[in-house]
Amino acid sequence: MCEQQFLVFKTVADSKNITLAAKKLHMSQPSISLQIQNLENQLGTRFFDRTNKGVSLTRAGQIFYEHVCQVLELLQSVQEQISSLTEDKRGLVYLGATLTIGEYVLPHILAYLHQERPDVDFKVKIANTEVISQDVLEKRIHIGLIEGPVPKHKELVVENFWQDELVVVVPYFHPWSSRNSVTLAELLQERMIVREVGSGTRKFMELSLQERGLDPGQLNITMELGSTQAIKQVVSAGLGMTIISKLTVRRECDQRMFKALKIQDSPVYRPLNILTHAQTTQTKDERYFINLLHDRELLTKVLSMDYCLTETVQMDLPEK
Repeated sequence: MCEQQFLVFKTVADSKNITLAAKKLHMSQPSISLQIQNLENQLGTRFFDRTNKGVSLTRAGQIFYEHVCQVLELLQSVQEQISSLTEDKRGLVYLGATLTIGEYVLPHILAYLHQERPDVDFKVKIANTEVISQDVLEKRIHIGLIEGPVPKHKELVVENFWQDELVVVVPYFHPWSSRNSVTLAELLQERMIVREVGSGTRKFMELSLQERGLDPGQLNITMELGSTQAIKQVVSAGLGMTIISKLTVRRECDQRMFKALKIQDSPVYRPLNILTHAQTTQTKDERYFINLLHDRELLTKVLSMDYCLTETVQMDLPEK
């Protein structure tokens, strides 16, 4: 028996469903079932009663569950104590973020953490979804923050921490600036500025339009740019409109430079997600960072703060 088997058993018991457990652990259902079967064979008993609606613990399963929880907690405590012996006094957290999060979300969070945890340094890599996901898989970074579609892989653990709205953005002198929304059909009438292929924003925009019955190939795309900031500059010059994160234009909308419009009757929301490696144990500093992301009330307050990056943050930006 090993820690992975205990984790699988506990997840199935908590989920009461093998399919849900497989999704949470990013494993196949046959693999989950095999690990449960191996555990039952080793101890010579049945842990779950199986029905069409899911699974429930047998009496033996309930006893085993209590001990599994204790063992997992003990292992976590041991790992923390050993890590505290080997880690430097100053913590170092390796982060990766997609461009939108890296430019408009992460700086607020890091500035807040610099005040609350000045003993922790951050090394940040900014890249697109594909690069960040691969870096997490290869353990070059320990926490990835991405927007848009999540890559499916058994070694990736995915947790949502924010719902971001994609909006149609036009300059304030545009005829649409007096409105609050536009229809899907109207999007075809204007020149469109979009992110590059491989961008999480681009992928999610295209999937969302397809789900609403609009072929993204019908859009009049006149420019593809590698950063949100570049897109905003082009839009502000009146060279077209764009569909981007509402977070990225909040300040310009307050200053009446841009007008953000909802897509009429079909608002588009996308999850912002945390990626971690299923086989990597998080340090106390990494868990503190992730817990902050899950505190919705605190995160809302943090994102409204002004910020400036300090020497405790080393930014690794993509090449232009």
